[in-house]
Amino acid sequence: MSLDLLLTLDTIEVLENYIDKIRPSEELRDQIDIGYKLDNQSIIIFESRPYFHQPDERFESAVAKATFVKAQDHWKVFWQRSNLKWQIYAPQPFVKTIDQFVALVEQDEYYCFWG
Repeated sequence: MSLDLLLTLDTIEVLENYIDKIRPSEELRDQIDIGYKLDNQSIIIFESRPYFHQPDERFESAVAKATFVKAQDHWKVFWQRSNLKWQIYAPQPFVKTIDQFVALVEQDEYYCFWG
């Protein structure tokens, strides 16, 4: 099940503003860029870089993930371990709004997201 339209629009607006604020300058975006994607009820913030031996191809490295739980009306927060498995963010596993999620990722008090 995907997010409802109003929540999707709010989420996109918050994420667009956040990504615009933290993206590298235009000159560097071919070397590193930051983006996000919506996947049903989840959002993933990621870094995008070219492969070392194949600079025409890019790979994405996930930074943070939030999944909306409609029954509880909150977002579950995840970080990705070095084994590429998503782990619940124990210091604050749930937030009420996407703004709070972005603030957690930005603060990164425990160096889980931008490590």
